[in-house]
Amino acid sequence: MGAVALLRLSGADAFAIAERVFRGRPAAKWEPRRQHFGRIVASDGCVVDEVLLTGFPAPASFTGEDVVEIACHGGIIVTKRILEVLLEAGAESAGPGEFSERAFLNGKMDLTRAEAIMDLISAQTDLAMKAAGEQLSGRLGDEIERIRLDIIGLLAHLEAYIDFPEEDIDPDTSSELQARAAEVLAKVETLLATADQGRILREGIRTVICGAPNAGKSSLLNCLLGFNRAIVNEAAGTTRDTIEELINLRGIPLRLVDTAGLREGLEAVEREGIERSRAQIAGAELVLLVIDSGAGADTLEKTSLPGSAKIVRILNKSDLPRHPDWAGEEGFAVSCLDEASVDALRDHLYDTITAGTTLGSGNLVSINVRHQHCLSRARGDLEKAIAMLAEGVSPEFVAMDLRAALDAVGDVVGRTDIEEILGEIFSQFCIGK
Repeated sequence: MGAVALLRLSGADAFAIAERVFRGRPAAKWEPRRQHFGRIVASDGCVVDEVLLTGFPAPASFTGEDVVEIACHGGIIVTKRILEVLLEAGAESAGPGEFSERAFLNGKMDLTRAEAIMDLISAQTDLAMKAAGEQLSGRLGDEIERIRLDIIGLLAHLEAYIDFPEEDIDPDTSSELQARAAEVLAKVETLLATADQGRILREGIRTVICGAPNAGKSSLLNCLLGFNRAIVNEAAGTTRDTIEELINLRGIPLRLVDTAGLREGLEAVEREGIERSRAQIAGAELVLLVIDSGAGADTLEKTSLPGSAKIVRILNKSDLPRHPDWAGEEGFAVSCLDEASVDALRDHLYDTITAGTTLGSGNLVSINVRHQHCLSRARGDLEKAIAMLAEGVSPEFVAMDLRAALDAVGDVVGRTDIEEILGEIFSQFCIGK
């Protein structure tokens, strides 16, 4: 339900189908990218709605095909009825992502930009939205394209030397080729280093809040969320099951999971909750170990936690006198009654998460899992090519690995074009002149 809904037609028959149901200015007089007022009329002659229609002739459209956009009133029933009228007039329902797929197939965008559309739609924080916007603008695609062109240049030089010896092409020395290949490898490594950053922005960080009963875990969850999500009570064992909520930590999504207090459960239900807590801790990326700094140390707080997550020890209830067991112990002091200390904890968590990443630097170019797989293949092929150059292996074998690296990088943006190599060879060396 909304004020306005938008229906989009794309394909060779888009204008013809729209004209069958639109009563207003005829299609022959539709001015490109200009709205035209009219009515959508069903096959029985009934007027469905008053609309604004905009035509985008190919190739100047999102998909590269003829596109018609119909802006109608945003009620669920009226939108559904107009969709039915269009289908009756000869249109077919689009599949998931089909408009973006057609845009890619028609050369309107590369795969990285197509993937960025979904990232933009599903972004949960401003930082994730900004990163998706930069990828949609082509920043990642441009980085990949520069790497491709570098590999094409290397490959073209090698293959020209191999295939056209009569042209007296002066080959680069092995050390020069190694240096050029190493520069390309460094660019690939730089992009691979952003994989964790991309995953964090897209999926968030699974953060488990754990500790002994009555340590203040649920209170801390409520403070970080800014509203009372979890029940807080002095009775031990109040939290029996896990509670999960998402917060925006300065642009980074944190999936906070509040867990049952870790102790030897007195009954079956509480024991089940504790087992679930241990399972959550084992699968966490970040663990907030909450400790009641005014109480004596529990044996569970002194033992190692399951899993390999980064652990942030929080000495809660800092407004109360600290128990001698925690004198001199490291941990971030927090009081859920003091908003300033909770804000300081947020800053501490942000610094902990962004350490070793470029999330806080403004550089938001980042790759996803598919990109990581492709670039990892390219890295391996480039490393083999460099090793063979160092060993003086025949250029034919080096060219094979460079070609494999080119294919792997091309898979990121959906481009693998043999003709480009030939074009580079003939333009660079003027062969056959």
